[in-house]
Amino acid sequence: MAENRQIYKLISMSIWIFFKLLGSLALLMFGMKTMSEALQKMAGPQLRHVLGAMTTNRFTGMLTGMLVTASVQSSTATTVMTVSFVNAGLLTLAQAISVIMGANIGTTLTAWIMSAGMSFDITAAVYPAFFVGIILIYQKRYRYIGDFLFGLSFLLLGLGTLRATGTEMNLGENQALLDFFASFDPTSFVTTLVFLLLGGILTFCVQSSAAVMAITMILCSSGALPIYQGIALVMGENIGTTVTSNLAALSANTQARRAALAHMFFNVFGVIWILFVFRPFIDMVCGWVGYDVTMAKGTVETSVFLANSAKLSFVLAAFHTSFNVANTFILIWFVPQIEKLVCWVIKPKKVDEEEDFRLHFITAGFMKTPELSVFEAQKEIQSFSERMQRMFGMVRELLVLSASSTDKKDNKAGDFNKLYTRIEKYEGISDNMELEIAKYLDSVSDAHLSDETKAKIRAMLREISELESIGDACYNMARTISRKYNGKEDHFVEKQYDHIHQMMDLTDQSLTQMNKLMGGRKESFDVNRTFNIEHEINNYRNQLKAQNINDINNHEYTYAVGTIYMDLINECEKLGDYVVNVVEARMGIR
Repeated sequence: MAENRQIYKLISMSIWIFFKLLGSLALLMFGMKTMSEALQKMAGPQLRHVLGAMTTNRFTGMLTGMLVTASVQSSTATTVMTVSFVNAGLLTLAQAISVIMGANIGTTLTAWIMSAGMSFDITAAVYPAFFVGIILIYQKRYRYIGDFLFGLSFLLLGLGTLRATGTEMNLGENQALLDFFASFDPTSFVTTLVFLLLGGILTFCVQSSAAVMAITMILCSSGALPIYQGIALVMGENIGTTVTSNLAALSANTQARRAALAHMFFNVFGVIWILFVFRPFIDMVCGWVGYDVTMAKGTVETSVFLANSAKLSFVLAAFHTSFNVANTFILIWFVPQIEKLVCWVIKPKKVDEEEDFRLHFITAGFMKTPELSVFEAQKEIQSFSERMQRMFGMVRELLVLSASSTDKKDNKAGDFNKLYTRIEKYEGISDNMELEIAKYLDSVSDAHLSDETKAKIRAMLREISELESIGDACYNMARTISRKYNGKEDHFVEKQYDHIHQMMDLTDQSLTQMNKLMGGRKESFDVNRTFNIEHEINNYRNQLKAQNINDINNHEYTYAVGTIYMDLINECEKLGDYVVNVVEARMGIR
């Protein structure tokens, strides 16, 4: 009976420790995510401007990637921003590759934070930080600092709990675990490859290199896992995290997949060359930290052995940093060659972007954070806006063809029908773009966002609605022109054509101003120019409306022709109103 109770107690304790281990890892991952998102909310727009301005060459790009990633504690966030800039034409792929190299260095700061958490009992400082954080969260001005403190506190609490759980488990005294690791020949190259593969698989499964790094630190610090196998796990983590991003980028656009492949090439190449100098390199790093590689359990006092093992978390962090710095130093000189390689491997899809509906900047499959998703949506709306001006240009061309083609069976008539079909297709594209962007923004708005970002999303939803209305107005004009062309009505008289072209010139000017705003910064945009053009359009419409009645009364053209003529003029005026609505939404007016 007593023996059964002992077994039951042992099983209960094992289950409790197992869930404590899982819970502490969950705290660690949640803390990392919260801290990263809070930092991005505090400095997201500024970081994007830094990325765009400080990547003039591969070296400044590398430094920028390192600083931005160290600031936001997320290499994924930096990669997403970088890919967005490549898509927008603000960065070349070569510059993006150098930024991603820098991001690999910046992300090693996480390992240093974790090694400090593993080496010292910092849980006592966590609770005051939680208290200060909750006060700041309820103050609108400082709530992001509160979010950051909460994230950092969860991270440190997770590390402290993980450290305590590792001690509680007595991993260094667990004979079964020691025998398992001892079954691998520490001098064998195959052993290194096995742990390398294991680290990659674990990282891919848990989707967090930070969690696997924490487990590795626990195992090494307790003396259960030898340093060489531990570092092989760390190397595997570097590859595992790039496999995740490459799979996530499969449904993304060409540049996103190329950037993800460049990231994988960077890490895989680094692992390959480090395998040739594996032990000397690790021994060098151990020497820097002051860890005695030759010290074995049983040859010295237990306290001395444990003190030496406690340095292993710093060895892992130092190796992680040294490896990425050395790898960057080697590959930074070959950025153009890496660019050629990834472009050769991943070729763009041969589609006509004008005729096929496709979102260019929103990469739904690529990992990102909500704050950065808004930037991608802005670029997509800019593309939408430019597409609508091209559609209006087709309508103008259609009007010219309708005037020059008198025989509905000649070549120009064929051109007219092709162009009308193309405009029809554009109208369908505008409907799809509105729905897809709205759906994307809706999914982004479900996340915890800053008030500024929420306001941006509301404005963007209004923008896409008005842009779709511009597409409808263009299609209505095309249908009016087609109805007249295929009907029995007479042609417009010369002055009607002149008036329509002049009205369309004004409308095109307003679209140009709108696209200037969508592609630039609103601080430097003169909104009065848009309002002045709108007033001109309204006044000109009123003038033509009055003149049209007089011309019909004077029998210069029929009532039916005058009606179609005014339909085009009124549709241009409506389109001008939609443009003003887009500009007001972007400028934050009303």
